[in-house]
Amino acid sequence: MDFLGVEKAQAVRMMLEIGISEWRKRTALDLLRQGKVTFTKAARLAKLDVWDFADLVRDRKIEWITFPAGDLQEEMKKGAKVTGD
Repeated sequence: MDFLGVEKAQAVRMMLEIGISEWRKRTALDLLRQGKVTFTKAARLAKLDVWDFADLVRDRKIEWITFPAGDLQEEMKKGAKVTGD
């Protein structure tokens, strides 16, 4: 792997690490999307801090918060009663 300036064995290790890293991210995002892990747990699985993981979630347009419309309306009514609106 002359263009990388490294030995072949080191290049293979680098490629494997990139592959493993991407696999961790994809797995964490899938589990988060399915609601099987918390946001923090998914960040840990991806081996990212929560801020970098938040950027990843945003960049890949992952929807991970599910709140049924009927529940949302009910919560808004409760909130309005509490605040007096």
